Amino acid sequence: MITTKYVNYKQVLNLAGVHLILISIWCTLIAVFFYFFNWHWMTIPWVPVALIGTAEAFLVGFKNNQAYDRLWEARKIWGGIVNSSRSFASMVYAFDTKNEEIGVFDLEDRKRRIVYRHIAWLYTFREQLLVPTEWEHISRENNKFGNINLRRNRLIKAGFPDYGRAPIFLHKYLSEEEYELKNDYKNFATYLTAQQAKDINELKNMGAITEFNQTQLQNALNEFYNFQGQAERIKKFPSPRQFASTAFVFNILFIMLLPLGLVNEFAKLGDWGIWTSIPFCIIIGWIYIIMELVGDYSENPFAGLMFDVPMLSICRTIEIDLLQMSGETDLPDPIASKHGVLV
Repeated sequence: MITTKYVNYKQVLNLAGVHLILISIWCTLIAVFFYFFNWHWMTIPWVPVALIGTAEAFLVGFKNNQAYDRLWEARKIWGGIVNSSRSFASMVYAFDTKNEEIGVFDLEDRKRRIVYRHIAWLYTFREQLLVPTEWEHISRENNKFGNINLRRNRLIKAGFPDYGRAPIFLHKYLSEEEYELKNDYKNFATYLTAQQAKDINELKNMGAITEFNQTQLQNALNEFYNFQGQAERIKKFPSPRQFASTAFVFNILFIMLLPLGLVNEFAKLGDWGIWTSIPFCIIIGWIYIIMELVGDYSENPFAGLMFDVPMLSICRTIEIDLLQMSGETDLPDPIASKHGVLV
């Protein structure tokens, strides 16, 4: 997540610097051919170019609106996880009965194990959401810019030491037996939630909590299942490619035609107008490119890039809150943004 109030020039160039170079070369070539070689035959009237640009603006606007909806829904899902996690942990520690047959130490140890397992679930769930899909920019097979995005991802990891330490956190908060089961399950987060239900049911059977308490805690676990399913729906179902790809193709078409129509209009001002068309062509084309890229990257909020929902920061916030509820004093530091990015 970008945290600066305004996007700085480094972030813009990181996103669309290569595209700026390409469009500059194309616009300059058209002006050179028009001026030095008198290739007036290649120019086209401005009206069809303007019509295509207007249609593309509507299409890109629709795409960006849908991408923002996906991004904001993903953030609301993690916001719900924050609230439900706090409620779940507070219920675990608050629900109690006066059963003298149950040792106090044993009961507290069982409750702490449930809360710790939930922290492990958070980091497991985040790690599963970061696994790239074939349509995300991070995938090598995605397009020729795949390596650029892989390099961006590596830079983010280098800036945040805890970015890829999920196995360490799991080993910290899970028992040795549960940790060894990690590779045996395709969806380990689902297994951890199921194990939570078993332990809570066991607390009810041994008389540590009432049946009503068990129902309340199970409802909280069901909420985590709902949040997990909602996030997996966004992760595993792409923004419909018939819309996203069409906007991309039309954008390329418009940018290819833009200098052909613009140079002819500026040539009416004289020879100097031909060269003046270059910066205007670059500015107009780059605006459309930026609009396209903003929507294209925002539609994948769990891709491991700087446009994502800051899942690591949210997990750490919940971890700190739950550890404090457990009475822990040795707390990890919150995740702080670096270079205007929070992960």
